[in-house]
Amino acid sequence: MNSGRLVFSQVMDFLPKYEYNKCVDRYRGNYRVRTLSCHDQFLCMAFAQLTYRESLRDTVTCLQALAPKLFHAGIRGNITRSTLADANEKRDWRIYADFAQVLIAQARRLYATEDFGIELENTAYALDASTIDLCLSMFPWAHFRKTKGAVKLHTLLDLRGNIPVFIHISDGKLHDVNVLDLLVPEPGSIYVMDRGYVDFKRLYTLQYASAFFVTRAKINFQYKRKNSRPVDKATGLIFDQDVVLTGFYSRQDYPCLLYTSPSPRDS
Repeated sequence: MNSGRLVFSQVMDFLPKYEYNKCVDRYRGNYRVRTLSCHDQFLCMAFAQLTYRESLRDTVTCLQALAPKLFHAGIRGNITRSTLADANEKRDWRIYADFAQVLIAQARRLYATEDFGIELENTAYALDASTIDLCLSMFPWAHFRKTKGAVKLHTLLDLRGNIPVFIHISDGKLHDVNVLDLLVPEPGSIYVMDRGYVDFKRLYTLQYASAFFVTRAKINFQYKRKNSRPVDKATGLIFDQDVVLTGFYSRQDYPCLLYTSPSPRDS
């Protein structure tokens, strides 16, 4: 029987512990900590994620059942529900936010040359939001409807590797388009969005930052054609045109040319 290190411990070896310790030291995560270090807390939560635990109690029960093997899993502290709950509540969340950025950067380098079906040198992102329903009696702060609670998860996904590079959790009432104010546009990148993000003033910010965007126009889209280019309709395109906006406010918000290439589904 193998009495060496567990598979979980070997998987955790792929994580850059030096970078994690830098994040902990940056926010003094182990200051006056006696029983459960930030590293042990991280391992406990990683174990819960990898083994599909459904609650904190479920996580602690499973870990305590493996008590003789925890040392081989890399966990040194004494795991109790109250200790782990206090750590999750009081430890600075920025430790794990910064470490997540380190892991995201590492993963993006691994997938930098991956082919995702399109011959494209630019970095392509997909931006969307998901509404997560919550019980209003249990989460009274998550106001959404009169008798319903919810939060919104806004995610920017790198299409090479499907890696989330930006996540913002807001209340359920925040409109999707407002998250564009929180993004830092990456020059040369392409942002793919649905029509819920059509706000010409915000889209012009992407244009001004030398980024590109792909979205579907709204029904009341007002524009004037400036010139056209020939297209191969066998590819699914109807036409390829440069247009300018003709609406009074939209023309002021977006004074540049727009490129329109509708598909048969949009016609």
